[in-house]
Amino acid sequence: MNAPHTVKRGVSLYSFQEEYFLRTMTLEQCIAQAAKLGAFGIESLAEQMMPGFPNLSDDFYAKWYEWMQRYRTTPVCHDMFLDTKKYKDRLLTQEECIQSIERDLKHAARLGCKVMRVLVFVAPKLLEKCIPLAEKYDVKMGLEVHAPWHLDHGWIMGFMEMIERTGTRHVGLIPDMGIFTKRLPRVMRDRAQRSGATPAILDYVCAEYENRTLADYVIFEVRRMGGNAVDMAFAEQCRHNVWSNPKRLLEFMPYIFHIHAKFYEMLPDCTEYSIPYEDIVPVLIQGGYDGYLSSEYEGNRHIQDAFAVDSVEQVRRQHEMFKRLLGER
Repeated sequence: MNAPHTVKRGVSLYSFQEEYFLRTMTLEQCIAQAAKLGAFGIESLAEQMMPGFPNLSDDFYAKWYEWMQRYRTTPVCHDMFLDTKKYKDRLLTQEECIQSIERDLKHAARLGCKVMRVLVFVAPKLLEKCIPLAEKYDVKMGLEVHAPWHLDHGWIMGFMEMIERTGTRHVGLIPDMGIFTKRLPRVMRDRAQRSGATPAILDYVCAEYENRTLADYVIFEVRRMGGNAVDMAFAEQCRHNVWSNPKRLLEFMPYIFHIHAKFYEMLPDCTEYSIPYEDIVPVLIQGGYDGYLSSEYEGNRHIQDAFAVDSVEQVRRQHEMFKRLLGER
């Protein structure tokens, strides 16, 4: 019997990027598909699926609310980007960065989102200066904890220090479940092999990742084994992927606003090949997480060279898994 919980299901529309790019699904159809799965929390990316952003018309926002009502969905999170290299000859100034973040906070508020995803490279000092703006628009800024960073990384600790020092309730975390990658995604391995990697070396790298061997050692060994350029690039995945114990979420639960439910490959039995959601979801329930699991499919880029991408089916399988783990059936 599943324990009572308040975990909700949602979808980052990023999951449907392949279909949106190929014009086989519109923004409205992406929202409708999420609702069809019972994933009523909508996470959106304005740069990706809202042409004209940041200069969207009143008509667009009116249509957005019409869709939310029609499909009984809830706008949950806006994913911001900070184009620090907007100009060829210089980086954005701090004031320009603040203006850009305010632009996104205003957009999130107009969508009806209470949370905005902040990219992990945004510095604590910069985000601290934006707290009054987040309070003004009543939108919480959630720093995405994304591999190779993790909850105990020094950079994340810097944010935690700032949050605790200021006492703000408008800055927190959005853990990406890629920080719990227990074994390297099979779709990555297979793509590397199709690109000319050495099968024996790929097997070695995958095994050593599962053994938690230091990434530098794995890379050194692959070089010593005579690995080609593709082999070396795959060995680097030991740096860019990370495994940590999902129980670490418990300590950070009061600061978690939203969760990116990253996945690379949902198998026919509706389990994820590399990320152990069977271990993650019970921890969220135990910790009293009161937010959304937002599907984020990233397997498309690893198979599109050889196979047709079916993001809809992949997301459907993930939500079948979530329903099982959350006791919805």
